[in-house]
Amino acid sequence: MLAFTALVTLSQGCQKFLDKEPLGATTQSNLFNDPVNAVQAVNAIYDVASWDQGPKFGVSDYVGQTYEWMFGDVMSDDAEKGSTPSDFSALIDLKNWTVNPSNVPSTTLWVHSFTGVARANTVINNIDDGTIDAALKSRLKGEALFLRAYFYFNLVKTFGGMPLFEKAVLPTEVASVTRSSIAETYAFIEKDLKDAVALLPEKTGYASADLGRATKGAANGYLARAIMYQLGTDNTNKHTWQEVYDLTSTVITSGKYSLLANYAAIHQTIGENSSESVFEIQFATSNDTYGPIMTGTTNNVFQNNRVATKVSSDPASANVPGTGWGYGFNNPTQNLVNEFEANDPRLEATVYKNNDIVLGLRETIDLSQNATGYLSRKVAVLVPAANQAGPQNIRKMRYADILLMKAEAAAQTSKNAEAVALVNQVRARARTSTRPPGATTVGTADNYAPTNAPAGTLPDISAGLAGQPLLNAIWHERRVELAEESLRFWDLIRTGRYFGVLPSAVAARAMSHSITTGVVNPIPLLPIDLNDAQVWKLPQNPGYN
Repeated sequence: MLAFTALVTLSQGCQKFLDKEPLGATTQSNLFNDPVNAVQAVNAIYDVASWDQGPKFGVSDYVGQTYEWMFGDVMSDDAEKGSTPSDFSALIDLKNWTVNPSNVPSTTLWVHSFTGVARANTVINNIDDGTIDAALKSRLKGEALFLRAYFYFNLVKTFGGMPLFEKAVLPTEVASVTRSSIAETYAFIEKDLKDAVALLPEKTGYASADLGRATKGAANGYLARAIMYQLGTDNTNKHTWQEVYDLTSTVITSGKYSLLANYAAIHQTIGENSSESVFEIQFATSNDTYGPIMTGTTNNVFQNNRVATKVSSDPASANVPGTGWGYGFNNPTQNLVNEFEANDPRLEATVYKNNDIVLGLRETIDLSQNATGYLSRKVAVLVPAANQAGPQNIRKMRYADILLMKAEAAAQTSKNAEAVALVNQVRARARTSTRPPGATTVGTADNYAPTNAPAGTLPDISAGLAGQPLLNAIWHERRVELAEESLRFWDLIRTGRYFGVLPSAVAARAMSHSITTGVVNPIPLLPIDLNDAQVWKLPQNPGYN
């Protein structure tokens, strides 16, 4: 990793500094002659995808935390900032659309994404000349292409049209950097994903030690997601719902994925890289604290309870407040809780409230340190070796999402009966879920008790649904099935419902930062990084100084 980091840093600023290649050194021209080095070069791209804070690339400046839930959940009606009122005010700015070009979460997203792009480009531009095994070479290039698309997709959704880098940018070229349009950026992403599909293996083509790497299914899934997002925002590329239908059908008919039998287990350790996993970011616990390089994540500490509890077999003494290990952010709203149907087992697997038992601990929620009275159970973990190095993988795309994307595409192409069947497949799994692990007995963290839900819980949606009622049923299912998984904000934008769920003053501010002409629905955008806007001489997004 250190050798590769030095190598990438070098590639940013020099075309040539020696006439002769230094003997025994890893250089850009020989990196891909060794399979171990080649794999580590690609691992370094995945590493950036796992970053939630750390130094800027190539310099010593520190950038703060960024997590996808800060955008996908907190900027929607599914979550409030949480924690104490004064903590991390940058999240309030995101929530209220009072953000400025120095906002920490958006700036860090920008910095880390372009770091990932730079590392991916080093692989993409040099691996073909390497002498490693051809099959390994193809796979690694496919992974790099997928990851470059992944980073650019996060950028275009958040900031709009991007500078499109296919190779390292030299200092002499900085002044000539330009922003491409949103449509051009998506076309770039789509090409990378299609090229990745041709090179990547299916999920079963990897050894167990390589689970979590990009696959054909992940590339097709993200291509479907990117097209679906364009269909509701900027569809200059003239996509159709049939494309989403065909791509999701390809993932489904591959036979490599299935719904995990128990919904309550999806976000537990036993659910990592399961049959339902299409793409997830890998983590392992360690003694590391903040900043790269680390194997764990701070995602959990930011969302876990600020109030500590202690294990005791006596319920009366098992609720003792103390100094918590979590920071208490991303609190699910009552609005989200109300969306769940009566007795839906997914509700308890998604949120917990005061006095609930979570992984064998009775939880106290202190409303002076919580905005709604709820916390997310999907990210609840026992205290890791280091608070800032949680071991829980972050699920980025699940098979249930593939089924619901296909259902929406089917509904949009008059395949109503098929759309209904797909939704009912997701609901059928949900109704047979157990309670979350460790939800019944203090001191017992891993027992899955039955829900004892009454007959008729989560009935099938009607076979006769069509048109807007069918779409409403699909959108409802997406909200409760994928709650607290950072998708709600983007779903609201692409379906034209975002501004309607905001308070009027917030909606007005969001609209002032939106692209409103030549689009299907308004596209609210965050400001691009202040430093890069100035150095690269890039036009800023609407409404920002």
